[in-house]
Amino acid sequence: MDPKRFAAVLAVAMMVLCAVSRVLPHPWNFTPLVAMALFGGAMLDKHLWALTATIGSLALGDVALGLFPYDGIAWVYGASGLVVLAGTWLKRRPTAAATAIAAIGGGFLFYAITNFGVWAGGQLYPRTLSGLADCYVAGLPFYRNQLAGDLVYTAVLFGLHRAGTTVYAHYRPAS
Repeated sequence: MDPKRFAAVLAVAMMVLCAVSRVLPHPWNFTPLVAMALFGGAMLDKHLWALTATIGSLALGDVALGLFPYDGIAWVYGASGLVVLAGTWLKRRPTAAATAIAAIGGGFLFYAITNFGVWAGGQLYPRTLSGLADCYVAGLPFYRNQLAGDLVYTAVLFGLHRAGTTVYAHYRPAS
């Protein structure tokens, strides 16, 4: 298998493992969701593959958790798709600093969109500016854990992928 194909297969396998890891006990919102979307966008050459692998992995995790379908699913999946697009930006800037910035930005984008979706649903907060502000403030404790998870999982995913592809390139069988 050529190194480029190996890198893609490894990326998809890692994304599936991230989806499966969501069923393991973890602090609230400390999940690989944003990191997985960012990683998919950065590592898979075709945007459609990156989006499909991300949404498919997310759906797999949701099904395993008994959450699929749920209110607000369009906001979560839509935000994840936008983070995939943000990940494609990393293809041209594959530095640690750019990856950290993308993880923080992607996480904030996810927080902003999904909390807006909670507010727009109209079941928990009144549809007023004050209700929107209350929704974002109430989401801050979840965002803190999400941001920590985004940074940790992003470092783990990108780091392990780099290590795996480097080892494969060094030790792969001769063609």
